[in-house]
Amino acid sequence: MTKRASDVSVSPPRRRSKYTLAPLVLISANVVLFALFFAWPAVIGLVYSFTNYTGVGAFQFVGLDNYQNLSGDSTFYDALSRTLLYTVLFVPLNFVFSLLIANVLVSRHAKGASVARVFFFIPWLLSPIIVGVLWRWLFGENFGLVNYLIEKLGGSAVPWQSNADLSLMVVVVAASWAWTGFSMLLFIAAIKNVPASYYEAAALDGAGPWRQFISITLPSIAPTSFIVILLNTIHAMKEYPLFASLNNGGPGTSNNLLVQYIYQTGFKSGQIGYASAASFVLMLILMAVAIIQMIVNRRVENR
Repeated sequence: MTKRASDVSVSPPRRRSKYTLAPLVLISANVVLFALFFAWPAVIGLVYSFTNYTGVGAFQFVGLDNYQNLSGDSTFYDALSRTLLYTVLFVPLNFVFSLLIANVLVSRHAKGASVARVFFFIPWLLSPIIVGVLWRWLFGENFGLVNYLIEKLGGSAVPWQSNADLSLMVVVVAASWAWTGFSMLLFIAAIKNVPASYYEAAALDGAGPWRQFISITLPSIAPTSFIVILLNTIHAMKEYPLFASLNNGGPGTSNNLLVQYIYQTGFKSGQIGYASAASFVLMLILMAVAIIQMIVNRRVENR
């Protein structure tokens, strides 16, 4: 027995939207740019890390020799430890500054909040080179404004650049100043999304501003806090132009960070293969940091 034509349900032909191609074109452009400027250089760098390439001429594959030599390189460990110290100092300082300013600017009692947001956001728009030059004028050991004022008040000039720890602290404060605006905007958006009814109920229960901040604001903006910490950590681990313009990693090489070590090894010493191996170690560290922070954030959200 054969089915009649009327019993067979025939789905109408799917009509292609006239806007279907637009997203594909936009995505294709991004994919091409990603492949050209990230994927392909990453593959080339990975290949170079297993060679003795010097930047010119041919190269030979040396296997894991670059990674083995890196594991015994004291200069590499010095740069890595200084990078971790800089990150540990910069991330909490920037977090506290930006959260404090954001909390003040969203207060009902804040005056001129719009102007203040622009004022705090301007440093983030500046090039790290410009930020370094500005802070060098402030904390230059022989010509800086801060030492000039200290000496005018009868004190002695502070070795802002010849002391390695003070030199690092100046960069930490300068970086926090420059990045506060970006983190502040993220926190302002997060705090504004906290329902006002939470604060009204807490106020009825007698909770003061500090208790409301600890018990309501901080837990409510936890996802944003995670993003701020993650972005600042990755940024700090890759910092280079601010150091180069402010003190060039000095005094000497005491404040050379990992990226500066990679740059000097690859482009000044002509050891592209060795520098590529160091770059991939840095990438693995960043990936490990990101994965750990994502796991911690997920566990906090599931509580």
